[in-house]
Amino acid sequence: MSRLRVACVGTGFIAGRHLSALTGFDDVEIVAVADAVPERAADTAARYGARAYPDGSALLESEELDAVWLCVPPFAHGPLEAAALERRLPFFVEKPLASDLATAVQIAGAVREAHLVTAVGYHWRHLDLVHQAAGLLVETPAQLVTGHWLDKTPPVPWWSQRTRSGGQVLEQTTHVFDLARLLVGEVDTITAAERTASRQHGDDGDVPTAASALLTFASGAVGTISSARILGRRHRVGLQLVAEGRAIDISERGLTDHELRVATATGERVDQSIQDPISREDREFLDVLLGRAPHTRVPYQEALRSHALAWAADRSAREGGPIRPDQQI
Repeated sequence: MSRLRVACVGTGFIAGRHLSALTGFDDVEIVAVADAVPERAADTAARYGARAYPDGSALLESEELDAVWLCVPPFAHGPLEAAALERRLPFFVEKPLASDLATAVQIAGAVREAHLVTAVGYHWRHLDLVHQAAGLLVETPAQLVTGHWLDKTPPVPWWSQRTRSGGQVLEQTTHVFDLARLLVGEVDTITAAERTASRQHGDDGDVPTAASALLTFASGAVGTISSARILGRRHRVGLQLVAEGRAIDISERGLTDHELRVATATGERVDQSIQDPISREDREFLDVLLGRAPHTRVPYQEALRSHALAWAADRSAREGGPIRPDQQI
Protein backbone atom coordinates (compact mmCIF):
# COMPACT_ATOMS: atom_id res chain seq x y z
CA MET A 1 0.00 0.00 0.00
CA SER A 2 1.33 3.46 -0.89
CA ARG A 3 1.38 5.76 2.12
CA LEU A 4 0.63 9.46 2.38
CA ARG A 5 3.70 11.50 3.30
CA VAL A 6 2.76 13.94 6.04
CA ALA A 7 4.48 16.39 8.37
CA CYS A 8 3.57 18.31 11.50
CA VAL A 9 4.60 21.85 12.40
CA GLY A 10 4.59 22.12 16.18
CA THR A 11 5.39 19.43 18.73
CA GLY A 12 3.39 20.56 21.76
CA PHE A 13 0.54 18.77 23.53
CA ILE A 14 -2.07 18.82 20.77
CA ALA A 15 0.52 18.08 18.08
CA GLY A 16 1.51 15.04 20.12
CA ARG A 17 -2.07 13.82 20.09
CA HIS A 18 -2.23 14.13 16.31
CA LEU A 19 1.14 12.46 15.80
CA SER A 20 0.10 9.61 18.07
CA ALA A 21 -3.11 9.14 16.08
CA LEU A 22 -1.30 9.25 12.74
CA THR A 23 1.10 6.50 13.75
CA GLY A 24 -1.90 4.22 14.18
CA PHE A 25 -2.79 4.39 10.48
CA ASP A 26 -0.98 2.07 8.09
CA ASP A 27 -1.51 4.37 5.08
CA VAL A 28 0.46 7.29 6.59
CA GLU A 29 4.17 8.04 6.95
CA ILE A 30 5.30 10.89 9.21
CA VAL A 31 8.36 12.18 7.39
CA ALA A 32 9.13 15.46 9.19
CA VAL A 33 8.33 17.62 12.20
CA ALA A 34 9.26 21.20 13.05
CA ASP A 35 9.40 23.23 16.25
CA ALA A 36 10.90 26.56 17.30
CA VAL A 37 12.64 24.67 20.13
CA PRO A 38 15.23 22.55 18.27
CA GLU A 39 15.65 20.04 21.09
CA ARG A 40 11.94 19.34 21.16
CA ALA A 41 11.83 18.96 17.38
CA ALA A 42 14.76 16.53 17.51
CA ASP A 43 13.24 14.45 20.30
CA THR A 44 9.88 14.21 18.53
CA ALA A 45 11.48 13.40 15.19
CA ALA A 46 13.49 10.58 16.76
CA ARG A 47 10.34 9.14 18.31
CA TYR A 48 8.60 8.91 14.93
CA GLY A 49 11.56 8.23 12.66
CA ALA A 50 11.17 11.62 10.99
CA ARG A 51 13.43 14.53 10.07
CA ALA A 52 13.58 17.55 12.39
CA TYR A 53 13.43 21.21 11.35
CA PRO A 54 13.84 24.40 13.40
CA ASP A 55 10.77 26.03 11.84
CA GLY A 56 7.83 25.20 9.62
CA SER A 57 8.95 27.32 6.69
CA ALA A 58 12.17 25.34 6.35
CA LEU A 59 10.21 22.10 6.51
CA LEU A 60 7.75 23.15 3.81
CA GLU A 61 10.57 24.34 1.55
CA SER A 62 12.45 21.04 1.84
CA GLU A 63 9.92 18.20 1.97
CA GLU A 64 7.70 16.61 -0.69
CA LEU A 65 4.42 16.10 1.15
CA ASP A 66 0.84 15.03 0.62
CA ALA A 67 -0.43 16.99 3.63
CA VAL A 68 0.73 18.95 6.64
CA TRP A 69 -0.63 19.43 10.17
CA LEU A 70 -0.24 22.97 11.53
CA CYS A 71 -0.34 22.80 15.33
CA VAL A 72 1.21 26.12 16.31
CA PRO A 73 0.29 28.91 18.74
CA PRO A 74 -2.34 31.39 17.52
CA PHE A 75 0.19 34.15 16.78
CA ALA A 76 2.15 31.87 14.41
CA HIS A 77 -0.66 31.43 11.90
CA GLY A 78 -0.56 33.15 8.52
CA PRO A 79 2.86 32.51 6.95
CA LEU A 80 2.57 28.73 7.32
CA GLU A 81 -0.85 28.59 5.66
CA ALA A 82 0.43 30.90 2.91
CA ALA A 83 3.37 28.55 2.30
CA ALA A 84 1.05 25.54 2.12
CA LEU A 85 -1.26 27.37 -0.26
CA GLU A 86 1.66 28.33 -2.50
CA ARG A 87 2.48 24.63 -2.82
CA ARG A 88 -1.22 23.65 -3.11
CA LEU A 89 -0.61 21.43 -0.11
CA PRO A 90 -3.70 20.26 1.84
CA PHE A 91 -3.46 21.22 5.50
CA PHE A 92 -5.06 20.39 8.81
CA VAL A 93 -4.92 23.32 11.21
CA GLU A 94 -5.63 23.39 14.91
CA LYS A 95 -7.97 26.00 16.34
CA PRO A 96 -7.93 28.89 16.83
CA LEU A 97 -7.34 29.88 13.22
CA ALA A 98 -5.30 32.90 14.35
CA SER A 99 -4.99 35.35 17.23
CA ASP A 100 -7.09 37.82 15.24
CA LEU A 101 -9.86 37.73 12.62
CA ALA A 102 -8.21 39.46 9.65
CA THR A 103 -5.54 36.76 9.26
CA ALA A 104 -8.16 34.01 9.20
CA VAL A 105 -10.34 35.88 6.70
CA GLN A 106 -7.37 36.34 4.37
CA ILE A 107 -6.44 32.66 4.56
CA ALA A 108 -10.05 31.60 3.98
CA GLY A 109 -10.19 33.63 0.79
CA ALA A 110 -7.02 32.02 -0.52
CA VAL A 111 -8.25 28.53 0.40
CA ARG A 112 -11.52 29.18 -1.45
CA GLU A 113 -9.71 30.35 -4.59
CA ALA A 114 -7.33 27.37 -4.53
CA HIS A 115 -10.13 24.80 -3.90
CA LEU A 116 -7.76 23.24 -1.37
CA VAL A 117 -8.72 20.39 0.96
CA THR A 118 -8.51 21.64 4.56
CA ALA A 119 -9.70 20.59 8.01
CA VAL A 120 -9.80 22.37 11.36
CA GLY A 121 -9.59 20.83 14.83
CA TYR A 122 -13.06 21.45 16.23
CA HIS A 123 -12.96 17.88 17.48
CA TRP A 124 -16.30 17.81 19.34
CA ARG A 125 -18.04 17.56 15.98
CA HIS A 126 -16.60 14.05 15.60
CA LEU A 127 -18.23 12.63 18.74
CA ASP A 128 -21.17 10.24 18.53
CA LEU A 129 -22.60 11.88 21.67
CA VAL A 130 -22.80 15.20 19.82
CA HIS A 131 -24.49 13.54 16.84
CA GLN A 132 -26.97 11.96 19.26
CA ALA A 133 -27.74 15.37 20.79
CA ALA A 134 -28.19 16.89 17.32
CA GLY A 135 -30.78 14.23 16.48
CA LEU A 136 -32.76 15.02 19.62
CA LEU A 137 -32.74 18.74 18.82
CA VAL A 138 -34.25 18.11 15.39
CA GLU A 139 -37.36 16.89 17.21
CA THR A 140 -37.41 19.72 19.76
CA PRO A 141 -35.08 22.67 18.97
CA ALA A 142 -33.16 24.38 21.75
CA GLN A 143 -34.70 27.50 23.25
CA LEU A 144 -32.08 28.25 25.93
CA VAL A 145 -28.31 27.75 25.66
CA THR A 146 -25.76 27.92 28.49
CA GLY A 147 -22.09 27.25 27.83
CA HIS A 148 -18.97 27.29 30.00
CA TRP A 149 -15.20 27.03 29.86
CA LEU A 150 -14.15 27.34 33.50
CA ASP A 151 -10.52 26.34 33.91
CA LYS A 152 -7.01 27.23 35.01
CA THR A 153 -4.57 29.39 33.07
CA PRO A 154 -2.45 27.23 30.74
CA PRO A 155 1.26 27.36 31.71
CA VAL A 156 2.74 28.24 28.29
CA PRO A 157 4.23 31.78 28.40
CA TRP A 158 2.41 33.16 25.36
CA TRP A 159 -1.09 32.18 26.51
CA SER A 160 -1.76 35.05 28.92
CA GLN A 161 -0.73 37.65 26.32
CA ARG A 162 -3.83 38.67 24.39
CA THR A 163 -1.99 39.66 21.21
CA ARG A 164 -0.34 36.24 21.09
CA SER A 165 -3.09 33.84 22.16
CA GLY A 166 -6.13 35.89 21.20
CA GLY A 167 -7.42 35.40 24.74
CA GLN A 168 -9.35 32.60 26.42
CA VAL A 169 -12.54 33.17 24.44
CA LEU A 170 -10.72 32.80 21.13
CA GLU A 171 -8.25 30.11 22.22
CA GLN A 172 -10.40 27.80 24.37
CA THR A 173 -14.06 28.79 24.52
CA THR A 174 -14.20 28.81 20.72
CA HIS A 175 -15.00 25.07 21.06
CA VAL A 176 -18.18 25.93 22.96
CA PHE A 177 -19.17 28.60 20.45
CA ASP A 178 -18.63 26.11 17.63
CA LEU A 179 -20.80 23.50 19.36
CA ALA A 180 -23.54 26.10 19.88
CA ARG A 181 -23.48 26.94 16.16
CA LEU A 182 -23.65 23.26 15.25
CA LEU A 183 -26.56 22.40 17.55
CA VAL A 184 -28.58 25.65 17.62
CA GLY A 185 -27.66 27.50 14.42
CA GLU A 186 -26.19 30.85 13.48
CA VAL A 187 -26.06 33.75 15.95
CA ASP A 188 -27.77 37.03 15.05
CA THR A 189 -26.24 39.24 17.73
CA ILE A 190 -23.76 38.90 20.56
CA THR A 191 -23.07 41.24 23.48
CA ALA A 192 -20.28 40.54 25.95
CA ALA A 193 -18.48 41.82 29.03
CA GLU A 194 -15.20 40.86 30.67
CA ARG A 195 -13.21 41.27 33.87
CA THR A 196 -9.79 42.61 33.10
CA ALA A 197 -6.71 40.84 34.39
CA SER A 198 -5.06 42.10 37.55
CA ARG A 199 -1.61 41.59 39.02
CA GLN A 200 -3.29 39.88 41.96
CA HIS A 201 -3.86 36.86 39.71
CA GLY A 202 -0.13 36.21 39.72
CA ASP A 203 0.84 36.72 36.10
CA ASP A 204 1.69 39.73 33.95
CA GLY A 205 -0.75 38.84 31.17
CA ASP A 206 -3.65 40.89 29.90
CA VAL A 207 -6.06 38.06 29.04
CA PRO A 208 -9.27 38.73 31.02
CA THR A 209 -9.80 36.50 34.04
CA ALA A 210 -13.51 36.12 33.25
CA ALA A 211 -15.88 36.92 30.39
CA SER A 212 -19.51 36.30 29.51
CA ALA A 213 -21.48 36.72 26.29
CA LEU A 214 -25.22 37.02 25.66
CA LEU A 215 -26.30 35.48 22.34
CA THR A 216 -29.48 35.70 20.28
CA PHE A 217 -29.82 33.00 17.62
CA ALA A 218 -31.55 33.21 14.25
CA SER A 219 -33.78 30.36 15.46
CA GLY A 220 -35.13 32.53 18.27
CA ALA A 221 -33.11 30.78 20.97
CA VAL A 222 -31.18 32.84 23.52
CA GLY A 223 -28.21 31.99 25.68
CA THR A 224 -24.97 32.78 27.43
CA ILE A 225 -21.44 31.44 27.10
CA SER A 226 -18.96 32.21 29.88
CA SER A 227 -15.22 31.79 30.41
CA ALA A 228 -12.89 31.93 33.42
CA ARG A 229 -9.20 31.10 33.83
CA ILE A 230 -8.63 31.52 37.57
CA LEU A 231 -9.31 28.04 38.92
CA GLY A 232 -6.78 25.49 40.11
CA ARG A 233 -7.97 22.90 37.60
CA ARG A 234 -10.60 22.38 34.94
CA HIS A 235 -14.03 22.72 36.57
CA ARG A 236 -16.63 22.79 33.81
CA VAL A 237 -16.36 22.68 30.02
CA GLY A 238 -19.47 22.09 28.00
CA LEU A 239 -22.85 23.20 26.69
CA GLN A 240 -26.31 22.90 28.21
CA LEU A 241 -29.44 23.17 26.07
CA VAL A 242 -33.06 23.45 27.14
CA ALA A 243 -35.75 22.36 24.68
CA GLU A 244 -39.46 21.63 25.05
CA GLY A 245 -39.68 18.92 27.71
CA ARG A 246 -35.97 18.08 27.53
CA ALA A 247 -32.63 19.31 28.93
CA ILE A 248 -29.40 18.25 27.23
CA ASP A 249 -25.96 18.60 28.81
CA ILE A 250 -22.75 17.88 26.88
CA SER A 251 -19.52 18.06 28.88
CA GLU A 252 -15.83 17.37 28.34
CA ARG A 253 -13.47 16.43 31.14
CA GLY A 254 -10.64 15.45 28.80
CA LEU A 255 -10.00 14.81 25.12
CA THR A 256 -11.27 11.24 25.47
CA ASP A 257 -13.72 11.76 28.34
CA HIS A 258 -17.13 13.11 27.34
CA GLU A 259 -20.61 12.84 28.78
CA LEU A 260 -24.13 13.41 27.49
CA ARG A 261 -27.01 13.85 29.95
CA VAL A 262 -30.58 13.99 28.70
CA ALA A 263 -33.24 14.85 31.30
CA THR A 264 -37.00 14.59 30.70
CA ALA A 265 -40.10 14.42 32.90
CA THR A 266 -39.60 10.67 33.26
CA GLY A 267 -35.98 10.75 34.38
CA GLU A 268 -32.40 11.23 33.21
CA ARG A 269 -30.22 9.21 30.87
CA VAL A 270 -26.42 9.48 31.07
CA ASP A 271 -24.11 8.29 28.28
CA GLN A 272 -20.32 8.23 28.64
CA SER A 273 -17.81 8.21 25.78
CA ILE A 274 -14.10 7.44 25.61
CA GLN A 275 -13.90 7.98 21.85
CA ASP A 276 -10.77 9.72 20.58
CA PRO A 277 -12.10 12.61 18.46
CA ILE A 278 -8.57 13.63 17.46
CA SER A 279 -8.03 10.28 15.78
CA ARG A 280 -11.46 10.49 14.14
CA GLU A 281 -10.88 13.94 12.64
CA ASP A 282 -7.41 12.95 11.41
CA ARG A 283 -8.82 9.79 9.80
CA GLU A 284 -11.54 11.79 8.06
CA PHE A 285 -9.00 14.26 6.61
CA LEU A 286 -6.87 11.40 5.32
CA ASP A 287 -9.87 9.65 3.80
CA VAL A 288 -10.80 12.78 1.87
CA LEU A 289 -7.25 13.01 0.52
CA LEU A 290 -7.43 9.34 -0.51
CA GLY A 291 -10.81 9.78 -2.21
CA ARG A 292 -12.63 7.62 0.35
CA ALA A 293 -14.80 10.45 1.75
CA PRO A 294 -16.44 13.40 -0.02
CA HIS A 295 -15.36 16.24 2.28
CA THR A 296 -14.12 17.09 5.75
CA ARG A 297 -16.63 17.84 8.50
CA VAL A 298 -14.98 21.17 9.38
CA PRO A 299 -13.23 22.75 6.36
CA TYR A 300 -11.55 26.13 6.82
CA GLN A 301 -14.58 28.13 5.61
CA GLU A 302 -16.87 26.49 8.16
CA ALA A 303 -14.34 26.96 10.95
CA LEU A 304 -14.06 30.64 10.05
CA ARG A 305 -17.69 31.19 11.06
CA SER A 306 -17.01 29.80 14.54
CA HIS A 307 -13.78 31.78 14.80
CA ALA A 308 -15.67 34.94 13.79
CA LEU A 309 -18.31 34.26 16.45
CA ALA A 310 -15.70 33.92 19.19
CA TRP A 311 -13.92 37.01 17.83
CA ALA A 312 -17.21 38.96 17.94
CA ALA A 313 -17.67 37.98 21.60
CA ASP A 314 -14.15 39.14 22.40
CA ARG A 315 -14.55 42.36 20.44
CA SER A 316 -17.87 43.19 22.10
CA ALA A 317 -16.28 42.70 25.52
CA ARG A 318 -13.39 45.01 24.57
CA GLU A 319 -15.38 47.71 22.79
CA GLY A 320 -18.90 47.41 24.20
CA GLY A 321 -22.23 47.04 22.46
CA PRO A 322 -23.83 44.28 20.36
CA ILE A 323 -22.12 42.83 17.30
CA ARG A 324 -23.51 40.84 14.38
CA PRO A 325 -20.99 38.05 13.75
CA ASP A 326 -22.02 37.55 10.12
CA GLN A 327 -20.95 41.12 9.36
CA GLN A 328 -17.40 40.40 10.54
CA ILE A 329 -16.51 38.14 7.58
